[in-house]
Amino acid sequence: MQSKGFSFEGQNIFIGIDVHLKQWSVAIMTESGLVEKFSQVSEAVVLSSHLKKKYPLGHYYSVYESGFCGFSVHYSLKTSGINNIVINAADVPGTQKESLHKTDKIDALKLVKALRAGLLHPIYIPQLNTLADRELVRTRETIVKDNVRWKVRIKHFLYRHGIKYPEKFANPGTHWTIRFVQWLEEDVSELIGKNKDALLQQISSYKQARGQLLEITRKIRTMSKSSDYNSKMELLTSIPGIGFHTAITFLTEIGNIERFTNERELASFIGIVPTCHSSGEKENVGTMTFRGNKHLRKKLMESAWKAVHQDTALAACYRKYCKTMDENKAIVRIARKLSNRILTVLKRKTKYVNETNAQH
Repeated sequence: MQSKGFSFEGQNIFIGIDVHLKQWSVAIMTESGLVEKFSQVSEAVVLSSHLKKKYPLGHYYSVYESGFCGFSVHYSLKTSGINNIVINAADVPGTQKESLHKTDKIDALKLVKALRAGLLHPIYIPQLNTLADRELVRTRETIVKDNVRWKVRIKHFLYRHGIKYPEKFANPGTHWTIRFVQWLEEDVSELIGKNKDALLQQISSYKQARGQLLEITRKIRTMSKSSDYNSKMELLTSIPGIGFHTAITFLTEIGNIERFTNERELASFIGIVPTCHSSGEKENVGTMTFRGNKHLRKKLMESAWKAVHQDTALAACYRKYCKTMDENKAIVRIARKLSNRILTVLKRKTKYVNETNAQH
């Protein structure tokens, strides 16, 4: 199909993109149903140039599945004049035949057909400044994991070499203090002879990770005091069980709270709604859905465990739930109540008031 002598002014041009690191598989459909399929380098400007040359003056609409590239492709397509949406891969309608014969070209064609038919529901895409703040918070979580790994490695090193803690470090609460690290570097290293260099290298890696953690935590605390977050942080931390890091994680992961119209929508986004299979008179409720934001779910579950020790109402609910289910299922119910409180305080812009505890 050649565009010479043709004008697509006012027409909608639909583009399905199967995104990979070095190459994209692209399928294009016009309003009349004509299809073009090809592969290209993974550059939005290349696709934009092709569209303007072959489908001049058209309105360009594209879609790709969320994945490894995050939202960088989305913003590059938007900058190149292409109206793009991003979808969850599980939401793409398809046939059994398409699932059995899966290729990049088939995936791109499936996307463009669904886009043209209006069957796709885009996921929420945060603003660029929110994405940058989110990356900072997520990087801290990665550094926390690195910090914990080095602690575990060093302790295993001590176990392997039969090193026992002196009386002054018998309490685990005294571990990883400045005095504890000095003991490792000075006293322990002298006891293990030839293994000294290996231990000192691990200690050095731990101290580096600890320094990185302190530095990034300071940056996040500074960020939390900005006009974008300060008042919202005060609202969230007024809820029992919600601490500083959980609050800032929620704000950077959620973005605009107004996009959630009810409590179930937020719970679904977090991933604390159960799966459900019903047919006829039978209805089976399963475990938590595999979908959801893993960063928020982890933080919310941690906060739920804290909340049952800080909030008498939630503690009573937890004990009641534990009479009919195991504690892990019970704590999910508590997490759901916390997510409801989070939505309420952010929507109403008022701090949480624990009336039960206030009476005491």
